[in-house]
Formats: sequence, structure tokens, C-alpha cells
Amino acid sequence: MTADPRLIVALDLPTRAEAEDLVETLGDSVSFYKVGLQLLATGGMEMARDLKARGRSVFLDWKLHDIGATVEKATAAIVAGGACDLLTVHAEPQVMAAAVRGRGGERSAKILGVTVLTSLNGQDLAEMGYGMGVEALIERRVRQAVDAGIDGVVASPHEAHIARRIGGPDFLVVTPGVRPAGAAMNDQARAATPADALAGGASHLVVGRPITAAPDPRAAARAISAEMDDGRRAAF
Repeated sequence: MTADPRLIVALDLPTRAEAEDLVETLGDSVSFYKVGLQLLATGGMEMARDLKARGRSVFLDWKLHDIGATVEKATAAIVAGGACDLLTVHAEPQVMAAAVRGRGGERSAKILGVTVLTSLNGQDLAEMGYGMGVEALIERRVRQAVDAGIDGVVASPHEAHIARRIGGPDFLVVTPGVRPAGAAMNDQARAATPADALAGGASHLVVGRPITAAPDPRAAARAISAEMDDGRRAAF
């Protein structure tokens, strides 16, 4: 089975050595990896470069969020290093606009705005002071992402349809919180199966523990690929 480029495996592991072992185990069953904040502190940037050198695609899920000048400079430095295909920033207008400026004319790296974390629900948003529910906030942030000129968003499978409707057919909709049928939800408040996420408008699926914590990660990755439909594949 050829690796499905819509499947992104989250390397949310304590050390680079453990992440390298997992990549070796997965072999040709996976071609796209997410390097997040946990791995960033233990050699994640170097690993991202190595993955790219080996022909893999890399999603740097760092959720940049700072004043515009800092986000602009950070984005420029990351993109110049050639270490990623996808990079996340928080989906706030000034942050997204700064990331676009920082990227400049280098379009090989796509910028994604993180809308609402999949661990949050409506009650959580109310406690944080938002005067709207999850769907309303995501709709606002997707529209702002389009206006800012970024390439897509990160949204839960339950709200992927909103991003697809607003962003159109070429807009990237990356969905974490994907769990194969029958799997535990863990800390994801708004999860869905691979087939449901794709049917709802997702372009890419991010999967972590159902693969990384499986007794046979390679078999788990292949099983999840088998659950994914034959919808359009991403092109970078």
C-alpha cells in the first residue's frame, strides 16, 4: 500500500530518538509527519530537516502567537530553513497577516491558522470570555484566514464543513482529533473517524496515539489509511 499523503502522523513523543524509531517502524506506510512543541525542545527542528531530506513531508505545528513583528521574523526564519510543508499560527488577524509577510514569495511552505483547539468545547470558550459558541468562532476565524491570504486552517472534524464551505475547494482543512472507529477519544472533545472527517471536508487528517501507542504502529497506520475514502489527494 502506498502512503496516503492526506494522513499526517503526529510525532508527539518525548525524545527525538523515540520519534526516529517510530519513523523507521512506519517505513513507507506514512509519508507525512507532524513535529509539535514537545519534540521541538528535543531536536525537533533538526529532525524536520532530516525528514525533508529523506523525501518526507513535514507539518510544523508550532502555533506561532506573538506580536506581528515577532511572528513575521519567526515565519521568515522557519521558511528560509526549508524544513516544513505546513506551519501553524494562531488564527488571529494580525498574527496571520504577519506570517504571510514573513513568508514573502516562498510558497512551498503553507500557512495554517489554528481556529479552536479540539480539546475545547463551548463551555470552555465561555470560561475564556468568548461571547459565541465553537461554530460561530470558527466561522469568524476561517473568514479572517481567507482575508489574510493564508492557505488553510486547522479545525476539528466537526467543523471542517464550515472551513470547506467558506474556503472553497483548494483551501487546506487539516483536522486533528481523528480516531479510528472504536478508539478512545482521550483528551479530544470534538473527534471523528477518518471517513467522517474526510466526508465533512477535511483535506488532511492528523493522527497521533491511535498509531504511536499501538502495539503495531505500521499495521495501525495501514488500517487508518484503509478507512480513508478515495477523495482528492493533497498537492503541494
